Amino acid sequence: MRSVSIIGAGLTTFGEHWEKSFRELIAEAGIQAIQDAGVSGGQIEAIYGGAMASGRFIGQEHIGALIADQLGLNPIPSVRLEAACASGGVALRNAYLAVASGMYDIVAVGGVEKMTEVSTEDAGFALGGAGDQETELFMGATFPALYALLARAHMEEFGTTEEQMAAVAVKNHKNAVNNPFAQYRREITIEDVMKSGYVASPLKLLDCSPITDGAAAVIIASSDVAKKVCENPVEILASEQASDSLALSKRKSLTELDATKVAVKQAYERTGLKAKDIDFAEVHDCFTINEILATEDLGFFKKGEGGKAVEKGKTALGGEIPVNTSGGLKAKGHPVGATGVAQAIEAYWQLRGAADKRQVKDAEYGLTHNVGGSGATAVVNIYRRLEK
Repeated sequence: MRSVSIIGAGLTTFGEHWEKSFRELIAEAGIQAIQDAGVSGGQIEAIYGGAMASGRFIGQEHIGALIADQLGLNPIPSVRLEAACASGGVALRNAYLAVASGMYDIVAVGGVEKMTEVSTEDAGFALGGAGDQETELFMGATFPALYALLARAHMEEFGTTEEQMAAVAVKNHKNAVNNPFAQYRREITIEDVMKSGYVASPLKLLDCSPITDGAAAVIIASSDVAKKVCENPVEILASEQASDSLALSKRKSLTELDATKVAVKQAYERTGLKAKDIDFAEVHDCFTINEILATEDLGFFKKGEGGKAVEKGKTALGGEIPVNTSGGLKAKGHPVGATGVAQAIEAYWQLRGAADKRQVKDAEYGLTHNVGGSGATAVVNIYRRLEK
């Protein structure tokens, strides 16, 4: 397997893009990434795109062909990958494998979603398809309800509090203030979260990530090629994926996500690293409880101590392990197909020292964690500054 590195990145602002279409968002992020990489369109050999529910959101399928057409990159192969909210992460992993195998030298990876074209009710129904349609969605369970079950189990077993979950939202909003691409660039308080009203107890409105439009793109290349075309490439040391049962009812535990634990174990084994070696992480905080679960399942804290850790500031910028310096899904926004690629972009910027006021000092190793559904898919990537 060849070494693979990120050589360029492009990102739209995340938010409600009433004035931009799905294809315009793709073009904006894709063109930025190509320009940032300093390569020409003719050097790109394939495209891997992540999109979760474009058919339900905008009535458009065949996204792979749309991306290639929109970027003027025909006739190279272009494919759309879908793994619910992990679609972007799965697209990046498949592109990584294609370059690592020697099939291609330079490929483009994109993620995109336009979620505001439908009502909140219809968006919720589309997102519900990431769970078990027959035993969960059909029975009335929304995605907030599924994660509320995980939250309640964690509270019952470990004493995690609603205030600790609220602290996740407060931290991530504070980080998003310094992210010009974030949907919500304003600070909130614990009191704001606690008064925001229940969506599915114990989760409140400000415990939930928003409905978002946006696109993200990266250009990746074999590290040999990367060194020739890029001054500061960022190496992808590992890209691992694992699965779990689609329905919560079939899980062995509601206080851990087994797919995350398997994927990160493989990533640590492949790199020879341990959790203590990671300098920062972008984790999948679609709901605040999921950041707490992630920091435990990724090995940063012992099981049951994730809530206390965020409460004590251990995951804040400047803390023991900064988590979601971008603002996370909670405040940066969550255009579901784009999220996994956007996480990789934050890692790319952090390791190049280009994260401005949210920069993690002397960052050497970064990790991203992208989840599909209520944990049925997990993708974990580990990155470092490429040694010259």
